[in-house]
Amino acid sequence: MFSLVPTCKGRHVSKFLPSLRLSCQLFSAATNTLQFSSDGFANENKNDDIDLLFQSCTNVHHAKQLHAFLVVSGKVQNIFLSARLVNRYAYLGDVSLSRITFDLIPRKDVYTWNSMVSAYVRSGHFREAIDCFSQFLLTSGLRPDFYTFPPVLKACQNLVDGKRIHCQILKLGFEWDVFVAASLVHLYSRFGFVGIACRLFDEMPIRDVGSWNAMISGFCQNGNAADALDVLIEMRSDGVKMDRVTATSLLTACAQSGDILSGMLIHLYVIKHGLDFDLLICNALINMYSKFGSLGHARRIFDQMDIRDLVSWNSIIAAYEQNDDPMTALGLFYSMQLLGIQPDFLTLVSLASILAQLSDAAKSRSVHGFILRRDFFVQDVVIGNAVVDMYAKLGAIYSARTVFEGLPIKDVISWNTLITGYAQNGLASEAIEVYRMMQEYKEIIPNHGTWVSILPAYTSVGALQQGMKIHGRVIKNCLDLDVFVGTCLIDMYAKCGRLDDALLLFSQVPRKSAIPWNAVISSHGVHGHGEKALKLFKDMLDEGVKPDHVTFVSLLSACSHSGLVDEGQSYFHMMQEQYRIKPNLKHYGCMVDLLGRAGHLNKAYSFIDNMPVRPDASVWGALLGACRIHGNVDLGRIASERLFEVDSENVGYYVLLSNIYANSGKWEGVEKVRSLARNRGLSKTPGWSSIEVNNNVDVFYTANQSHPKCQEIYQKLSDLTAKMKSLGYVPDFSFVLQDVEDDEKEHILNSHSERLAIAFGLISTPPKTPIRIFKNLRDGACSCGDYW
Repeated sequence: MFSLVPTCKGRHVSKFLPSLRLSCQLFSAATNTLQFSSDGFANENKNDDIDLLFQSCTNVHHAKQLHAFLVVSGKVQNIFLSARLVNRYAYLGDVSLSRITFDLIPRKDVYTWNSMVSAYVRSGHFREAIDCFSQFLLTSGLRPDFYTFPPVLKACQNLVDGKRIHCQILKLGFEWDVFVAASLVHLYSRFGFVGIACRLFDEMPIRDVGSWNAMISGFCQNGNAADALDVLIEMRSDGVKMDRVTATSLLTACAQSGDILSGMLIHLYVIKHGLDFDLLICNALINMYSKFGSLGHARRIFDQMDIRDLVSWNSIIAAYEQNDDPMTALGLFYSMQLLGIQPDFLTLVSLASILAQLSDAAKSRSVHGFILRRDFFVQDVVIGNAVVDMYAKLGAIYSARTVFEGLPIKDVISWNTLITGYAQNGLASEAIEVYRMMQEYKEIIPNHGTWVSILPAYTSVGALQQGMKIHGRVIKNCLDLDVFVGTCLIDMYAKCGRLDDALLLFSQVPRKSAIPWNAVISSHGVHGHGEKALKLFKDMLDEGVKPDHVTFVSLLSACSHSGLVDEGQSYFHMMQEQYRIKPNLKHYGCMVDLLGRAGHLNKAYSFIDNMPVRPDASVWGALLGACRIHGNVDLGRIASERLFEVDSENVGYYVLLSNIYANSGKWEGVEKVRSLARNRGLSKTPGWSSIEVNNNVDVFYTANQSHPKCQEIYQKLSDLTAKMKSLGYVPDFSFVLQDVEDDEKEHILNSHSERLAIAFGLISTPPKTPIRIFKNLRDGACSCGDYW
């Protein structure tokens, strides 16, 4: 960039600049050919010439040449110029040269010390900045000024250091300097002490726009978006105008609080005052609109930007990634690459999520390799957590665990991510084991994300007592009113059969969003209380809560499990016409299930034929399940053929078709399906039943012989069977879908996993104790007519 430097008026400097631009050797080697007269800089332009030289240094090599020139010309003795060298080296990213230069200054003044502290802070060497400040106080004999403290306060990585420096500020009488006071507001806000920050702010005798920005930013950092907006109102009443920093902080606050109206008003203010092309503000606007799901607005802002930096690209890629449009997000990433912009670790966090959404295992491994080559795992724990999450969502839980084990640093989010990964892959026991391991690390403090991760795992195995312990910890940590934790608790109590407790919790959590409503509607649906689910939906609308796509999945599922066909069809149309929600495959699957369970198999098949999108396995699976319930072999065969085209690896579909044949006595068909599954290397998921006794979850498989109380369990079963037969019980062999003799069928029935779990519960609990059995597979028939 030296060709852009204007020609200097000084004759000798104009000769020096081309040499500085072209030379690749140390400047000291050229001192014999470049002679400067004593009056070369003794003119009115000497300061301008020096300024140009500093501005021309765009890399460390050029800075070294300038340094050499200052040494040979004797100018390095000027403390001001030496301090500028300290700052220039730090600006160019080499703080070690800043320190060497600083140490060579014989008589340091306050400005020099401030420069070195600032150099450390600017380079992210915060501990060194604090040590340098301490050295300044102990060895220099100088008195810090108000320029000393803002960078030192920024360097504080714990509140102890911050309070110590605050005491120094009070001792020296700088507490009401506008810059120092604003830095103190930042400090206390950063460590979560917003009350102290607010008190300091209120006591400030003079406030500039930076002071107001510090307080607004403090509230935003601590999730107090409403208070940040209140400070804005107070700021405007004092006649202080927003600047780019104010607008950026407030746009972030609006995104946090979901306040789209205030966000759009700030956007209008930005346009009115000519700030709409400011890079920082545009990036904040993209982020805000993406949080509101307004991708059109976010994209228009991005497309209209004259200048885009890496943050701009990261923001727009994340916008599409977080709003379930991974293909567009991936396309933007490729566009960024074509422009030669190198990704940072935040880009790769988004990319990992994108590829997980697209189920692209090959590209995911490439991203992992790129991260390893760049050593990004060491830079920030966030990228490691993203890769663990990526593999878990791809179903590669072993790879997720391997990455987790190799992370150099693990925070609470790392543990939460692995727990969630196991739970979402149907490995609840492993999720619980990881949670127990996490508890051994006392420095890892569980947060609301931990409870949201582990509660579904306890729910999956029916560990009600363990879930209730978590509930106790949640209350102790004042998180019981958190909408996400509360929703998980509602789901747990409902699925463990405690629907009244679920409703009680629902009445206590905030109900302004659709999230808790969806949970309680779904809970009543799976228990077969369809009418109650519909009543809750009406209450939801009466309270002004807008339903989302998940609401209608829960609602349609509730109608399906209760045989409410007309109501389900009505809600399917309402979703599209009244709420403009485009049905996805889950909604279509629910409609097929609704019609199929009610016996309208031909209507269900016709519905699939008329779908505007290609049916996936869940849609055909719903039809196949309905064919099993109603014994329609011909349509079941058609549904299975379509299923095997879209998902040939799911053994459950082979089992369903096999059971359809078995129910019809077509054993040749049964053997053909089983042979097909075996040839494809598939094996049936073993059915199990679990029961929680004395805070332990025991799992039983059919004909289980490994339990410590095996003999007692089978003896109890034998006693119960004898009593049942004496009362007229006759075994129903229709549920044994195997071509074997009757005595073998009776043995299979007696050793069913659910019977084993019940027998264990009876011998392990006091009389009249409720027994709750959890099963991983559905079999047999229910009194609800298989509508549940």
